[in-house]
Amino acid sequence: MMMTREEVKTMVESIGLPFAYYEFPDGTQKEPPFVVWLFGSDNDVIADDTNYCSKEVLAIELYTSIRDFEQEQAVEAVLTANGFVYSKEHNFIESERIWQIAYESEVIINEQG
Repeated sequence: MMMTREEVKTMVESIGLPFAYYEFPDGTQKEPPFVVWLFGSDNDVIADDTNYCSKEVLAIELYTSIRDFEQEQAVEAVLTANGFVYSKEHNFIESERIWQIAYESEVIINEQG
């Protein structure tokens, strides 16, 4: 999938929940449900001593106080409508007493838009 960083932000915003890149600033933490998104490692396409395209791992994480399957379906509907093909993982973070549902995929970053 090819997107600009702004298109990724717009897709996350369209989920309709409070969201932040990486984490909410100090003093602005939200009660669940909320979304955090971030770019992880780079996996650029490289050949002939040239980086041909920027490819990054994008994670979109849904946090809920209970395992909310309807909320997960709503998030997945937005991701699917935007052509975001993902793998999904769920974890209960015991120390925070919160569910993390992580959607992950590689995105080719197109800064030309």
